[in-house]
Amino acid sequence: MKLSLGDKTFVGINYFLLTLLGFSSFYPFWNAAVISFNSGTDTMLGGITFWPRVFSLQNYEVVFKDERLVNGFIISVLRTAVGTALSISATAIFAYGMTKKQLIGRKYYMIMCIVTMYFSGGLIPSYLLIRELELMNTFWVMVIPGIISVWNMIIFRTFFAGIPSGLEESAQIDGSSNWGILFRIIFPLSGPVIATLSLFTAVYHWNDWFTPGLYISNVDLLPIQTKLQQILNSNIMAEQMAQMDSAAQGRLNSMKAVTTKSLSMATMMVATVPILCVYPLVQKYFVKGVLIGSLKE
Repeated sequence: MKLSLGDKTFVGINYFLLTLLGFSSFYPFWNAAVISFNSGTDTMLGGITFWPRVFSLQNYEVVFKDERLVNGFIISVLRTAVGTALSISATAIFAYGMTKKQLIGRKYYMIMCIVTMYFSGGLIPSYLLIRELELMNTFWVMVIPGIISVWNMIIFRTFFAGIPSGLEESAQIDGSSNWGILFRIIFPLSGPVIATLSLFTAVYHWNDWFTPGLYISNVDLLPIQTKLQQILNSNIMAEQMAQMDSAAQGRLNSMKAVTTKSLSMATMMVATVPILCVYPLVQKYFVKGVLIGSLKE
């Protein structure tokens, strides 16, 4: 089909704007990666754009010299896997129950859930609750408090409501129980929304450093995000001390190519790249999973 001059102009402007939008979204990440591979002292001079000017791996050497990072990486992987699996399973089961019109008090349960989206107990009551439940300094403190997501439950509920009721009725006639219907019919048909919400939940568990920092004092249980935050803070403290202490200045000079900015870029890359590798695996489910689960009612 031959396009008119107006159509070509419109398409050209669209491609230009989309290219500009894509570049503006990707460039900050690329620039952070470039700075992480550039000498810190050279980065302080400015002008680092698309390629490292003085290539250096010392930023990553400082990060990975901390032996606790390997253990932190394992904790992060376990937390992400276990937390995502439990959260998606519990939230989906809860949402399936909320689709049943014969559930007594269903509207009141929904109101109670929605209230928690706008109001919380606060940090101090939450800390006291975690302490009374004896979850302090345990692996489960990173998993159990966030096992149910009301927003994810709403998306699951609206998605399940869009599945033809005839499928459930046929299964019931064949003698299937509610659990059988859920695991043999509902879950297999909900692949897109499960994949999408699993990714969002996994990203939350992987990136969360505040919860372990608040409730865990055992170094062996800290995930990689919290440990990287501690490494960055310790480097900032070293620079501040170096301004007042000549001995500290000497130790800082031993890392000539490392500065706070370059080290922060390196820690960001270490913490970001693993979870980014998961996105291409579920990218095809994004639009279908989110839109169907959000718009159908």
